[in-house]
Amino acid sequence: MNQLPDFTDRQLAAGRGFFTQPTALLELRQSPQAFRAAVARLSKNGRLASPRRGFYLILRPEDRVLGGPDPARWIDPLMSHLGLDYRVSLLRAAAFHGASHQAAMVFQVITPRQLPPIVLGRQHVEFLFQSPQMFTKTNRSEWLNRLKTEAGYAKVAGIELTLLDICRYFHRAGGVNGAAQAVHDLGKEANSRILAAAALAYENSSVRRLGYLLERFGHTRQARALLPFARKARSFKPLDPSAKAIVPELALADEQNSDWKIRVNVAVEIDA
Repeated sequence: MNQLPDFTDRQLAAGRGFFTQPTALLELRQSPQAFRAAVARLSKNGRLASPRRGFYLILRPEDRVLGGPDPARWIDPLMSHLGLDYRVSLLRAAAFHGASHQAAMVFQVITPRQLPPIVLGRQHVEFLFQSPQMFTKTNRSEWLNRLKTEAGYAKVAGIELTLLDICRYFHRAGGVNGAAQAVHDLGKEANSRILAAAALAYENSSVRRLGYLLERFGHTRQARALLPFARKARSFKPLDPSAKAIVPELALADEQNSDWKIRVNVAVEIDA
């Protein structure tokens, strides 16, 4: 009789460390009740994990220590299972592009739908929402790269989208200093034309934050591509909107950068 353990072994032998419930039911020809009971037994034994209902990861012995495989190995089939487009971004993307100081403790994914996080032991996946209209404008294949793993590929933001995402969601990327580190490390590699085109889909304040940091670290050509956005701004915005002065009068002492219409209300510190 075809059993779930045998099925998972065949999946691994074929290089697939995952499966969906419909696929398994079709091959095993079990009732849903029998299938769920088999899944429960393997999960209890540490051989399966389920990041989302109906989608299962087959855990090898080395995966069990962390609670699951590296999300890069299964994020693409998971998003396909959910019927959603995506891109890996922020700190994991920055590390992919060679940012030497970025240690991604959380695997961060941009999606056009709000999704709850996934926690499998020490593996954490965080989903960051971008409106469907803006996501469609930015998630173009020519602005993405492919993160290769032993299990296939995952879509990862290109350098330009990585920088824009980090300056948009900087509170999820180690704060302003985390964003500054990525801009310092990657800014010179950004394509100015792509940067300006992709910036059209982001809030003006986020684009100005990126432009200010690019200029600060000497990436002049890339910064100039974003200056037209600053010229449209009608008011100054704080570099870090979450940083509030203890005494309101102290805000008046913040440095104001007139080129980018940015109020520099926090010190920017990076590792050299």
